[in-house]
Amino acid sequence: MTPISIRYKQELYSIMQGLVGVAVLVLVLAGIGGTIYKVISPDGWLAQALGRSLSAGVAALGSLALVGGLAWFSRSWGDLNRRTLASDFLVYGFAAAGFLYLAQIWRGSL
Repeated sequence: MTPISIRYKQELYSIMQGLVGVAVLVLVLAGIGGTIYKVISPDGWLAQALGRSLSAGVAALGSLALVGGLAWFSRSWGDLNRRTLASDFLVYGFAAAGFLYLAQIWRGSL
């Protein structure tokens, strides 16, 4: 193999890796945006929780705030390897949600 073909393969690999990174970024942003939309839309999860009764809505919001607060305080504890694994699950979870939201938009049923 000539040095030019090796350089060409390396550049092609870098371009493909960059395109995959951009695709994951688009899916993650769509997942975060779709989740926020599902929470605050008029027919969203928050309206459904508060629409049933005030006490059920307050309990649901309070439990979410409690879980969020505990996650905030516990972020500095634990093994570094588990935190990176958890962040990977979070990122790819939002990417999967973004894929589902984009599929729903494509079908026109969001």
